[in-house]
Amino acid sequence: MSLERSYEMVKKSKLFTFWRRKDEPHSPSSHLPIGRASTHHPTQPGYNLRDKDLKKLHKAASVGDLKKVKEYLQLKKYDVNIRDREYRTPLHLACANGYSNIVSLLIEKQCKINVCDSENRSPLTKAVQCAKEDCATILLGHGADPNLADLDGNTALHYAVCGQSVSLVEKLLEHKANLEHQNKDGYTPLLLAITENNAKMVEYLLKRGADVNASDKNQRTALMIALTDEPTNLVSLLLQQEVDLSRQDIYGFTAEEYASFNGFTVYHQLIASYGKKKKVEQTSNSEDTTLGTAFEREELKEDI
Repeated sequence: MSLERSYEMVKKSKLFTFWRRKDEPHSPSSHLPIGRASTHHPTQPGYNLRDKDLKKLHKAASVGDLKKVKEYLQLKKYDVNIRDREYRTPLHLACANGYSNIVSLLIEKQCKINVCDSENRSPLTKAVQCAKEDCATILLGHGADPNLADLDGNTALHYAVCGQSVSLVEKLLEHKANLEHQNKDGYTPLLLAITENNAKMVEYLLKRGADVNASDKNQRTALMIALTDEPTNLVSLLLQQEVDLSRQDIYGFTAEEYASFNGFTVYHQLIASYGKKKKVEQTSNSEDTTLGTAFEREELKEDI
């Protein structure tokens, strides 16, 4: 290897080391702002409630007191859409705590469904974020919009893929949730599922047609993100798709270089083999096209 080439490899390696150090990965279960170049990761579920900040209707909805909720609404003392200091409605609190009976009652009383709190989260977003699938199902059945984004650009689907319920993700997609919506970090639901190391969810999203070559705001693809930390079977799963190995991040690194610089020898070899296989397929397809065109020309000459 030439001295110039050696210097270039060392320079790239240092850059890549800095990139990893700057964006240390986090524990998938922590639900803190994600280390892999993301500050807009779906945060911890639920609401921090203080009694002094709540109206009586809010409090009753938050603890699942159906009798009191009915009483307050019948007396017409409280508006069904009344908001607290954080712009939450009783529906937000019922959804966050999983009280589907109260959700049904509030909807029966004509409450607003696509209303957002101070973080721009709808009741559906809170139900999904808090893994309250029954509440989410009721909301979707009454016209809840699954594509409303919160202040970080996350939709209900982003929150759903951080959980374990494939059936909830399926319901959202059945109600036209956008599979390719990007949050403020450019993360699609698939990229977010990759950061969560959620193989079951990744496999399902790919089956539903998620773009395996989508990239975040730093131009990192699913494969690059999977290779940022110690890789898992996600890499093999992604390589079963039509992955574009020529894609580069904002520093000019490819997925193959991610594997190489991180010392993931097995995955580097796997990616290299995948790339060679694709080149052979492309060459074969190109030759078939050329032969086909030549054959068509000969047939045309014979017809003339």
